[in-house]
Amino acid sequence: MICQECQKKPATVHLTKIVNNSKIEKHLCQSCARELEEMNLSFEPAFSFHHLLTGLLGNEGSPSVAGREASPEGEVQCRNCKLTYPQFCQIGRFGCSQCYETFDARLNPLFKRVHGSSIHTGKLPKRVGSSVKIKKQIEELREELQKKVAAEQFEEAARLRDEIRELEKGLTGERGGAA
Repeated sequence: MICQECQKKPATVHLTKIVNNSKIEKHLCQSCARELEEMNLSFEPAFSFHHLLTGLLGNEGSPSVAGREASPEGEVQCRNCKLTYPQFCQIGRFGCSQCYETFDARLNPLFKRVHGSSIHTGKLPKRVGSSVKIKKQIEELREELQKKVAAEQFEEAARLRDEIRELEKGLTGERGGAA
């Protein structure tokens, strides 16, 4: 099929526009499609991870910490690859593994803004998640039990101990039924 505009080159871009239930089709070559003003046909992705990171990172002050070097402009940079934080903001990725330690003070607030927490918890598949959730709950209850014993709140500690035992029974019963 030949371009409907220049009538010379093969049509590689096919546009379909529907306005008020009326369908209009255009078959254009790439150069004519770029010239068409009603559509933004830059052939570049409109959204990029780099632009998202740049918006989230912002221009924050740079704390100077041991293990980091200051560039001639006074900006903290990685000792290993010499990457500065503004450069990271521009390219959207680190130059080496040392950058994580170098820019640690700036990463935790970033992770909290993006994920709501700076600690990775992950997700579990539903089919294996129940036993793992119970194990995690038992571990949390054991930590709480230790705190209650240390604070000499023995009645509450006994209640937690009993709750842990019940969960462990359910966990061993679950294993026995699956085997």
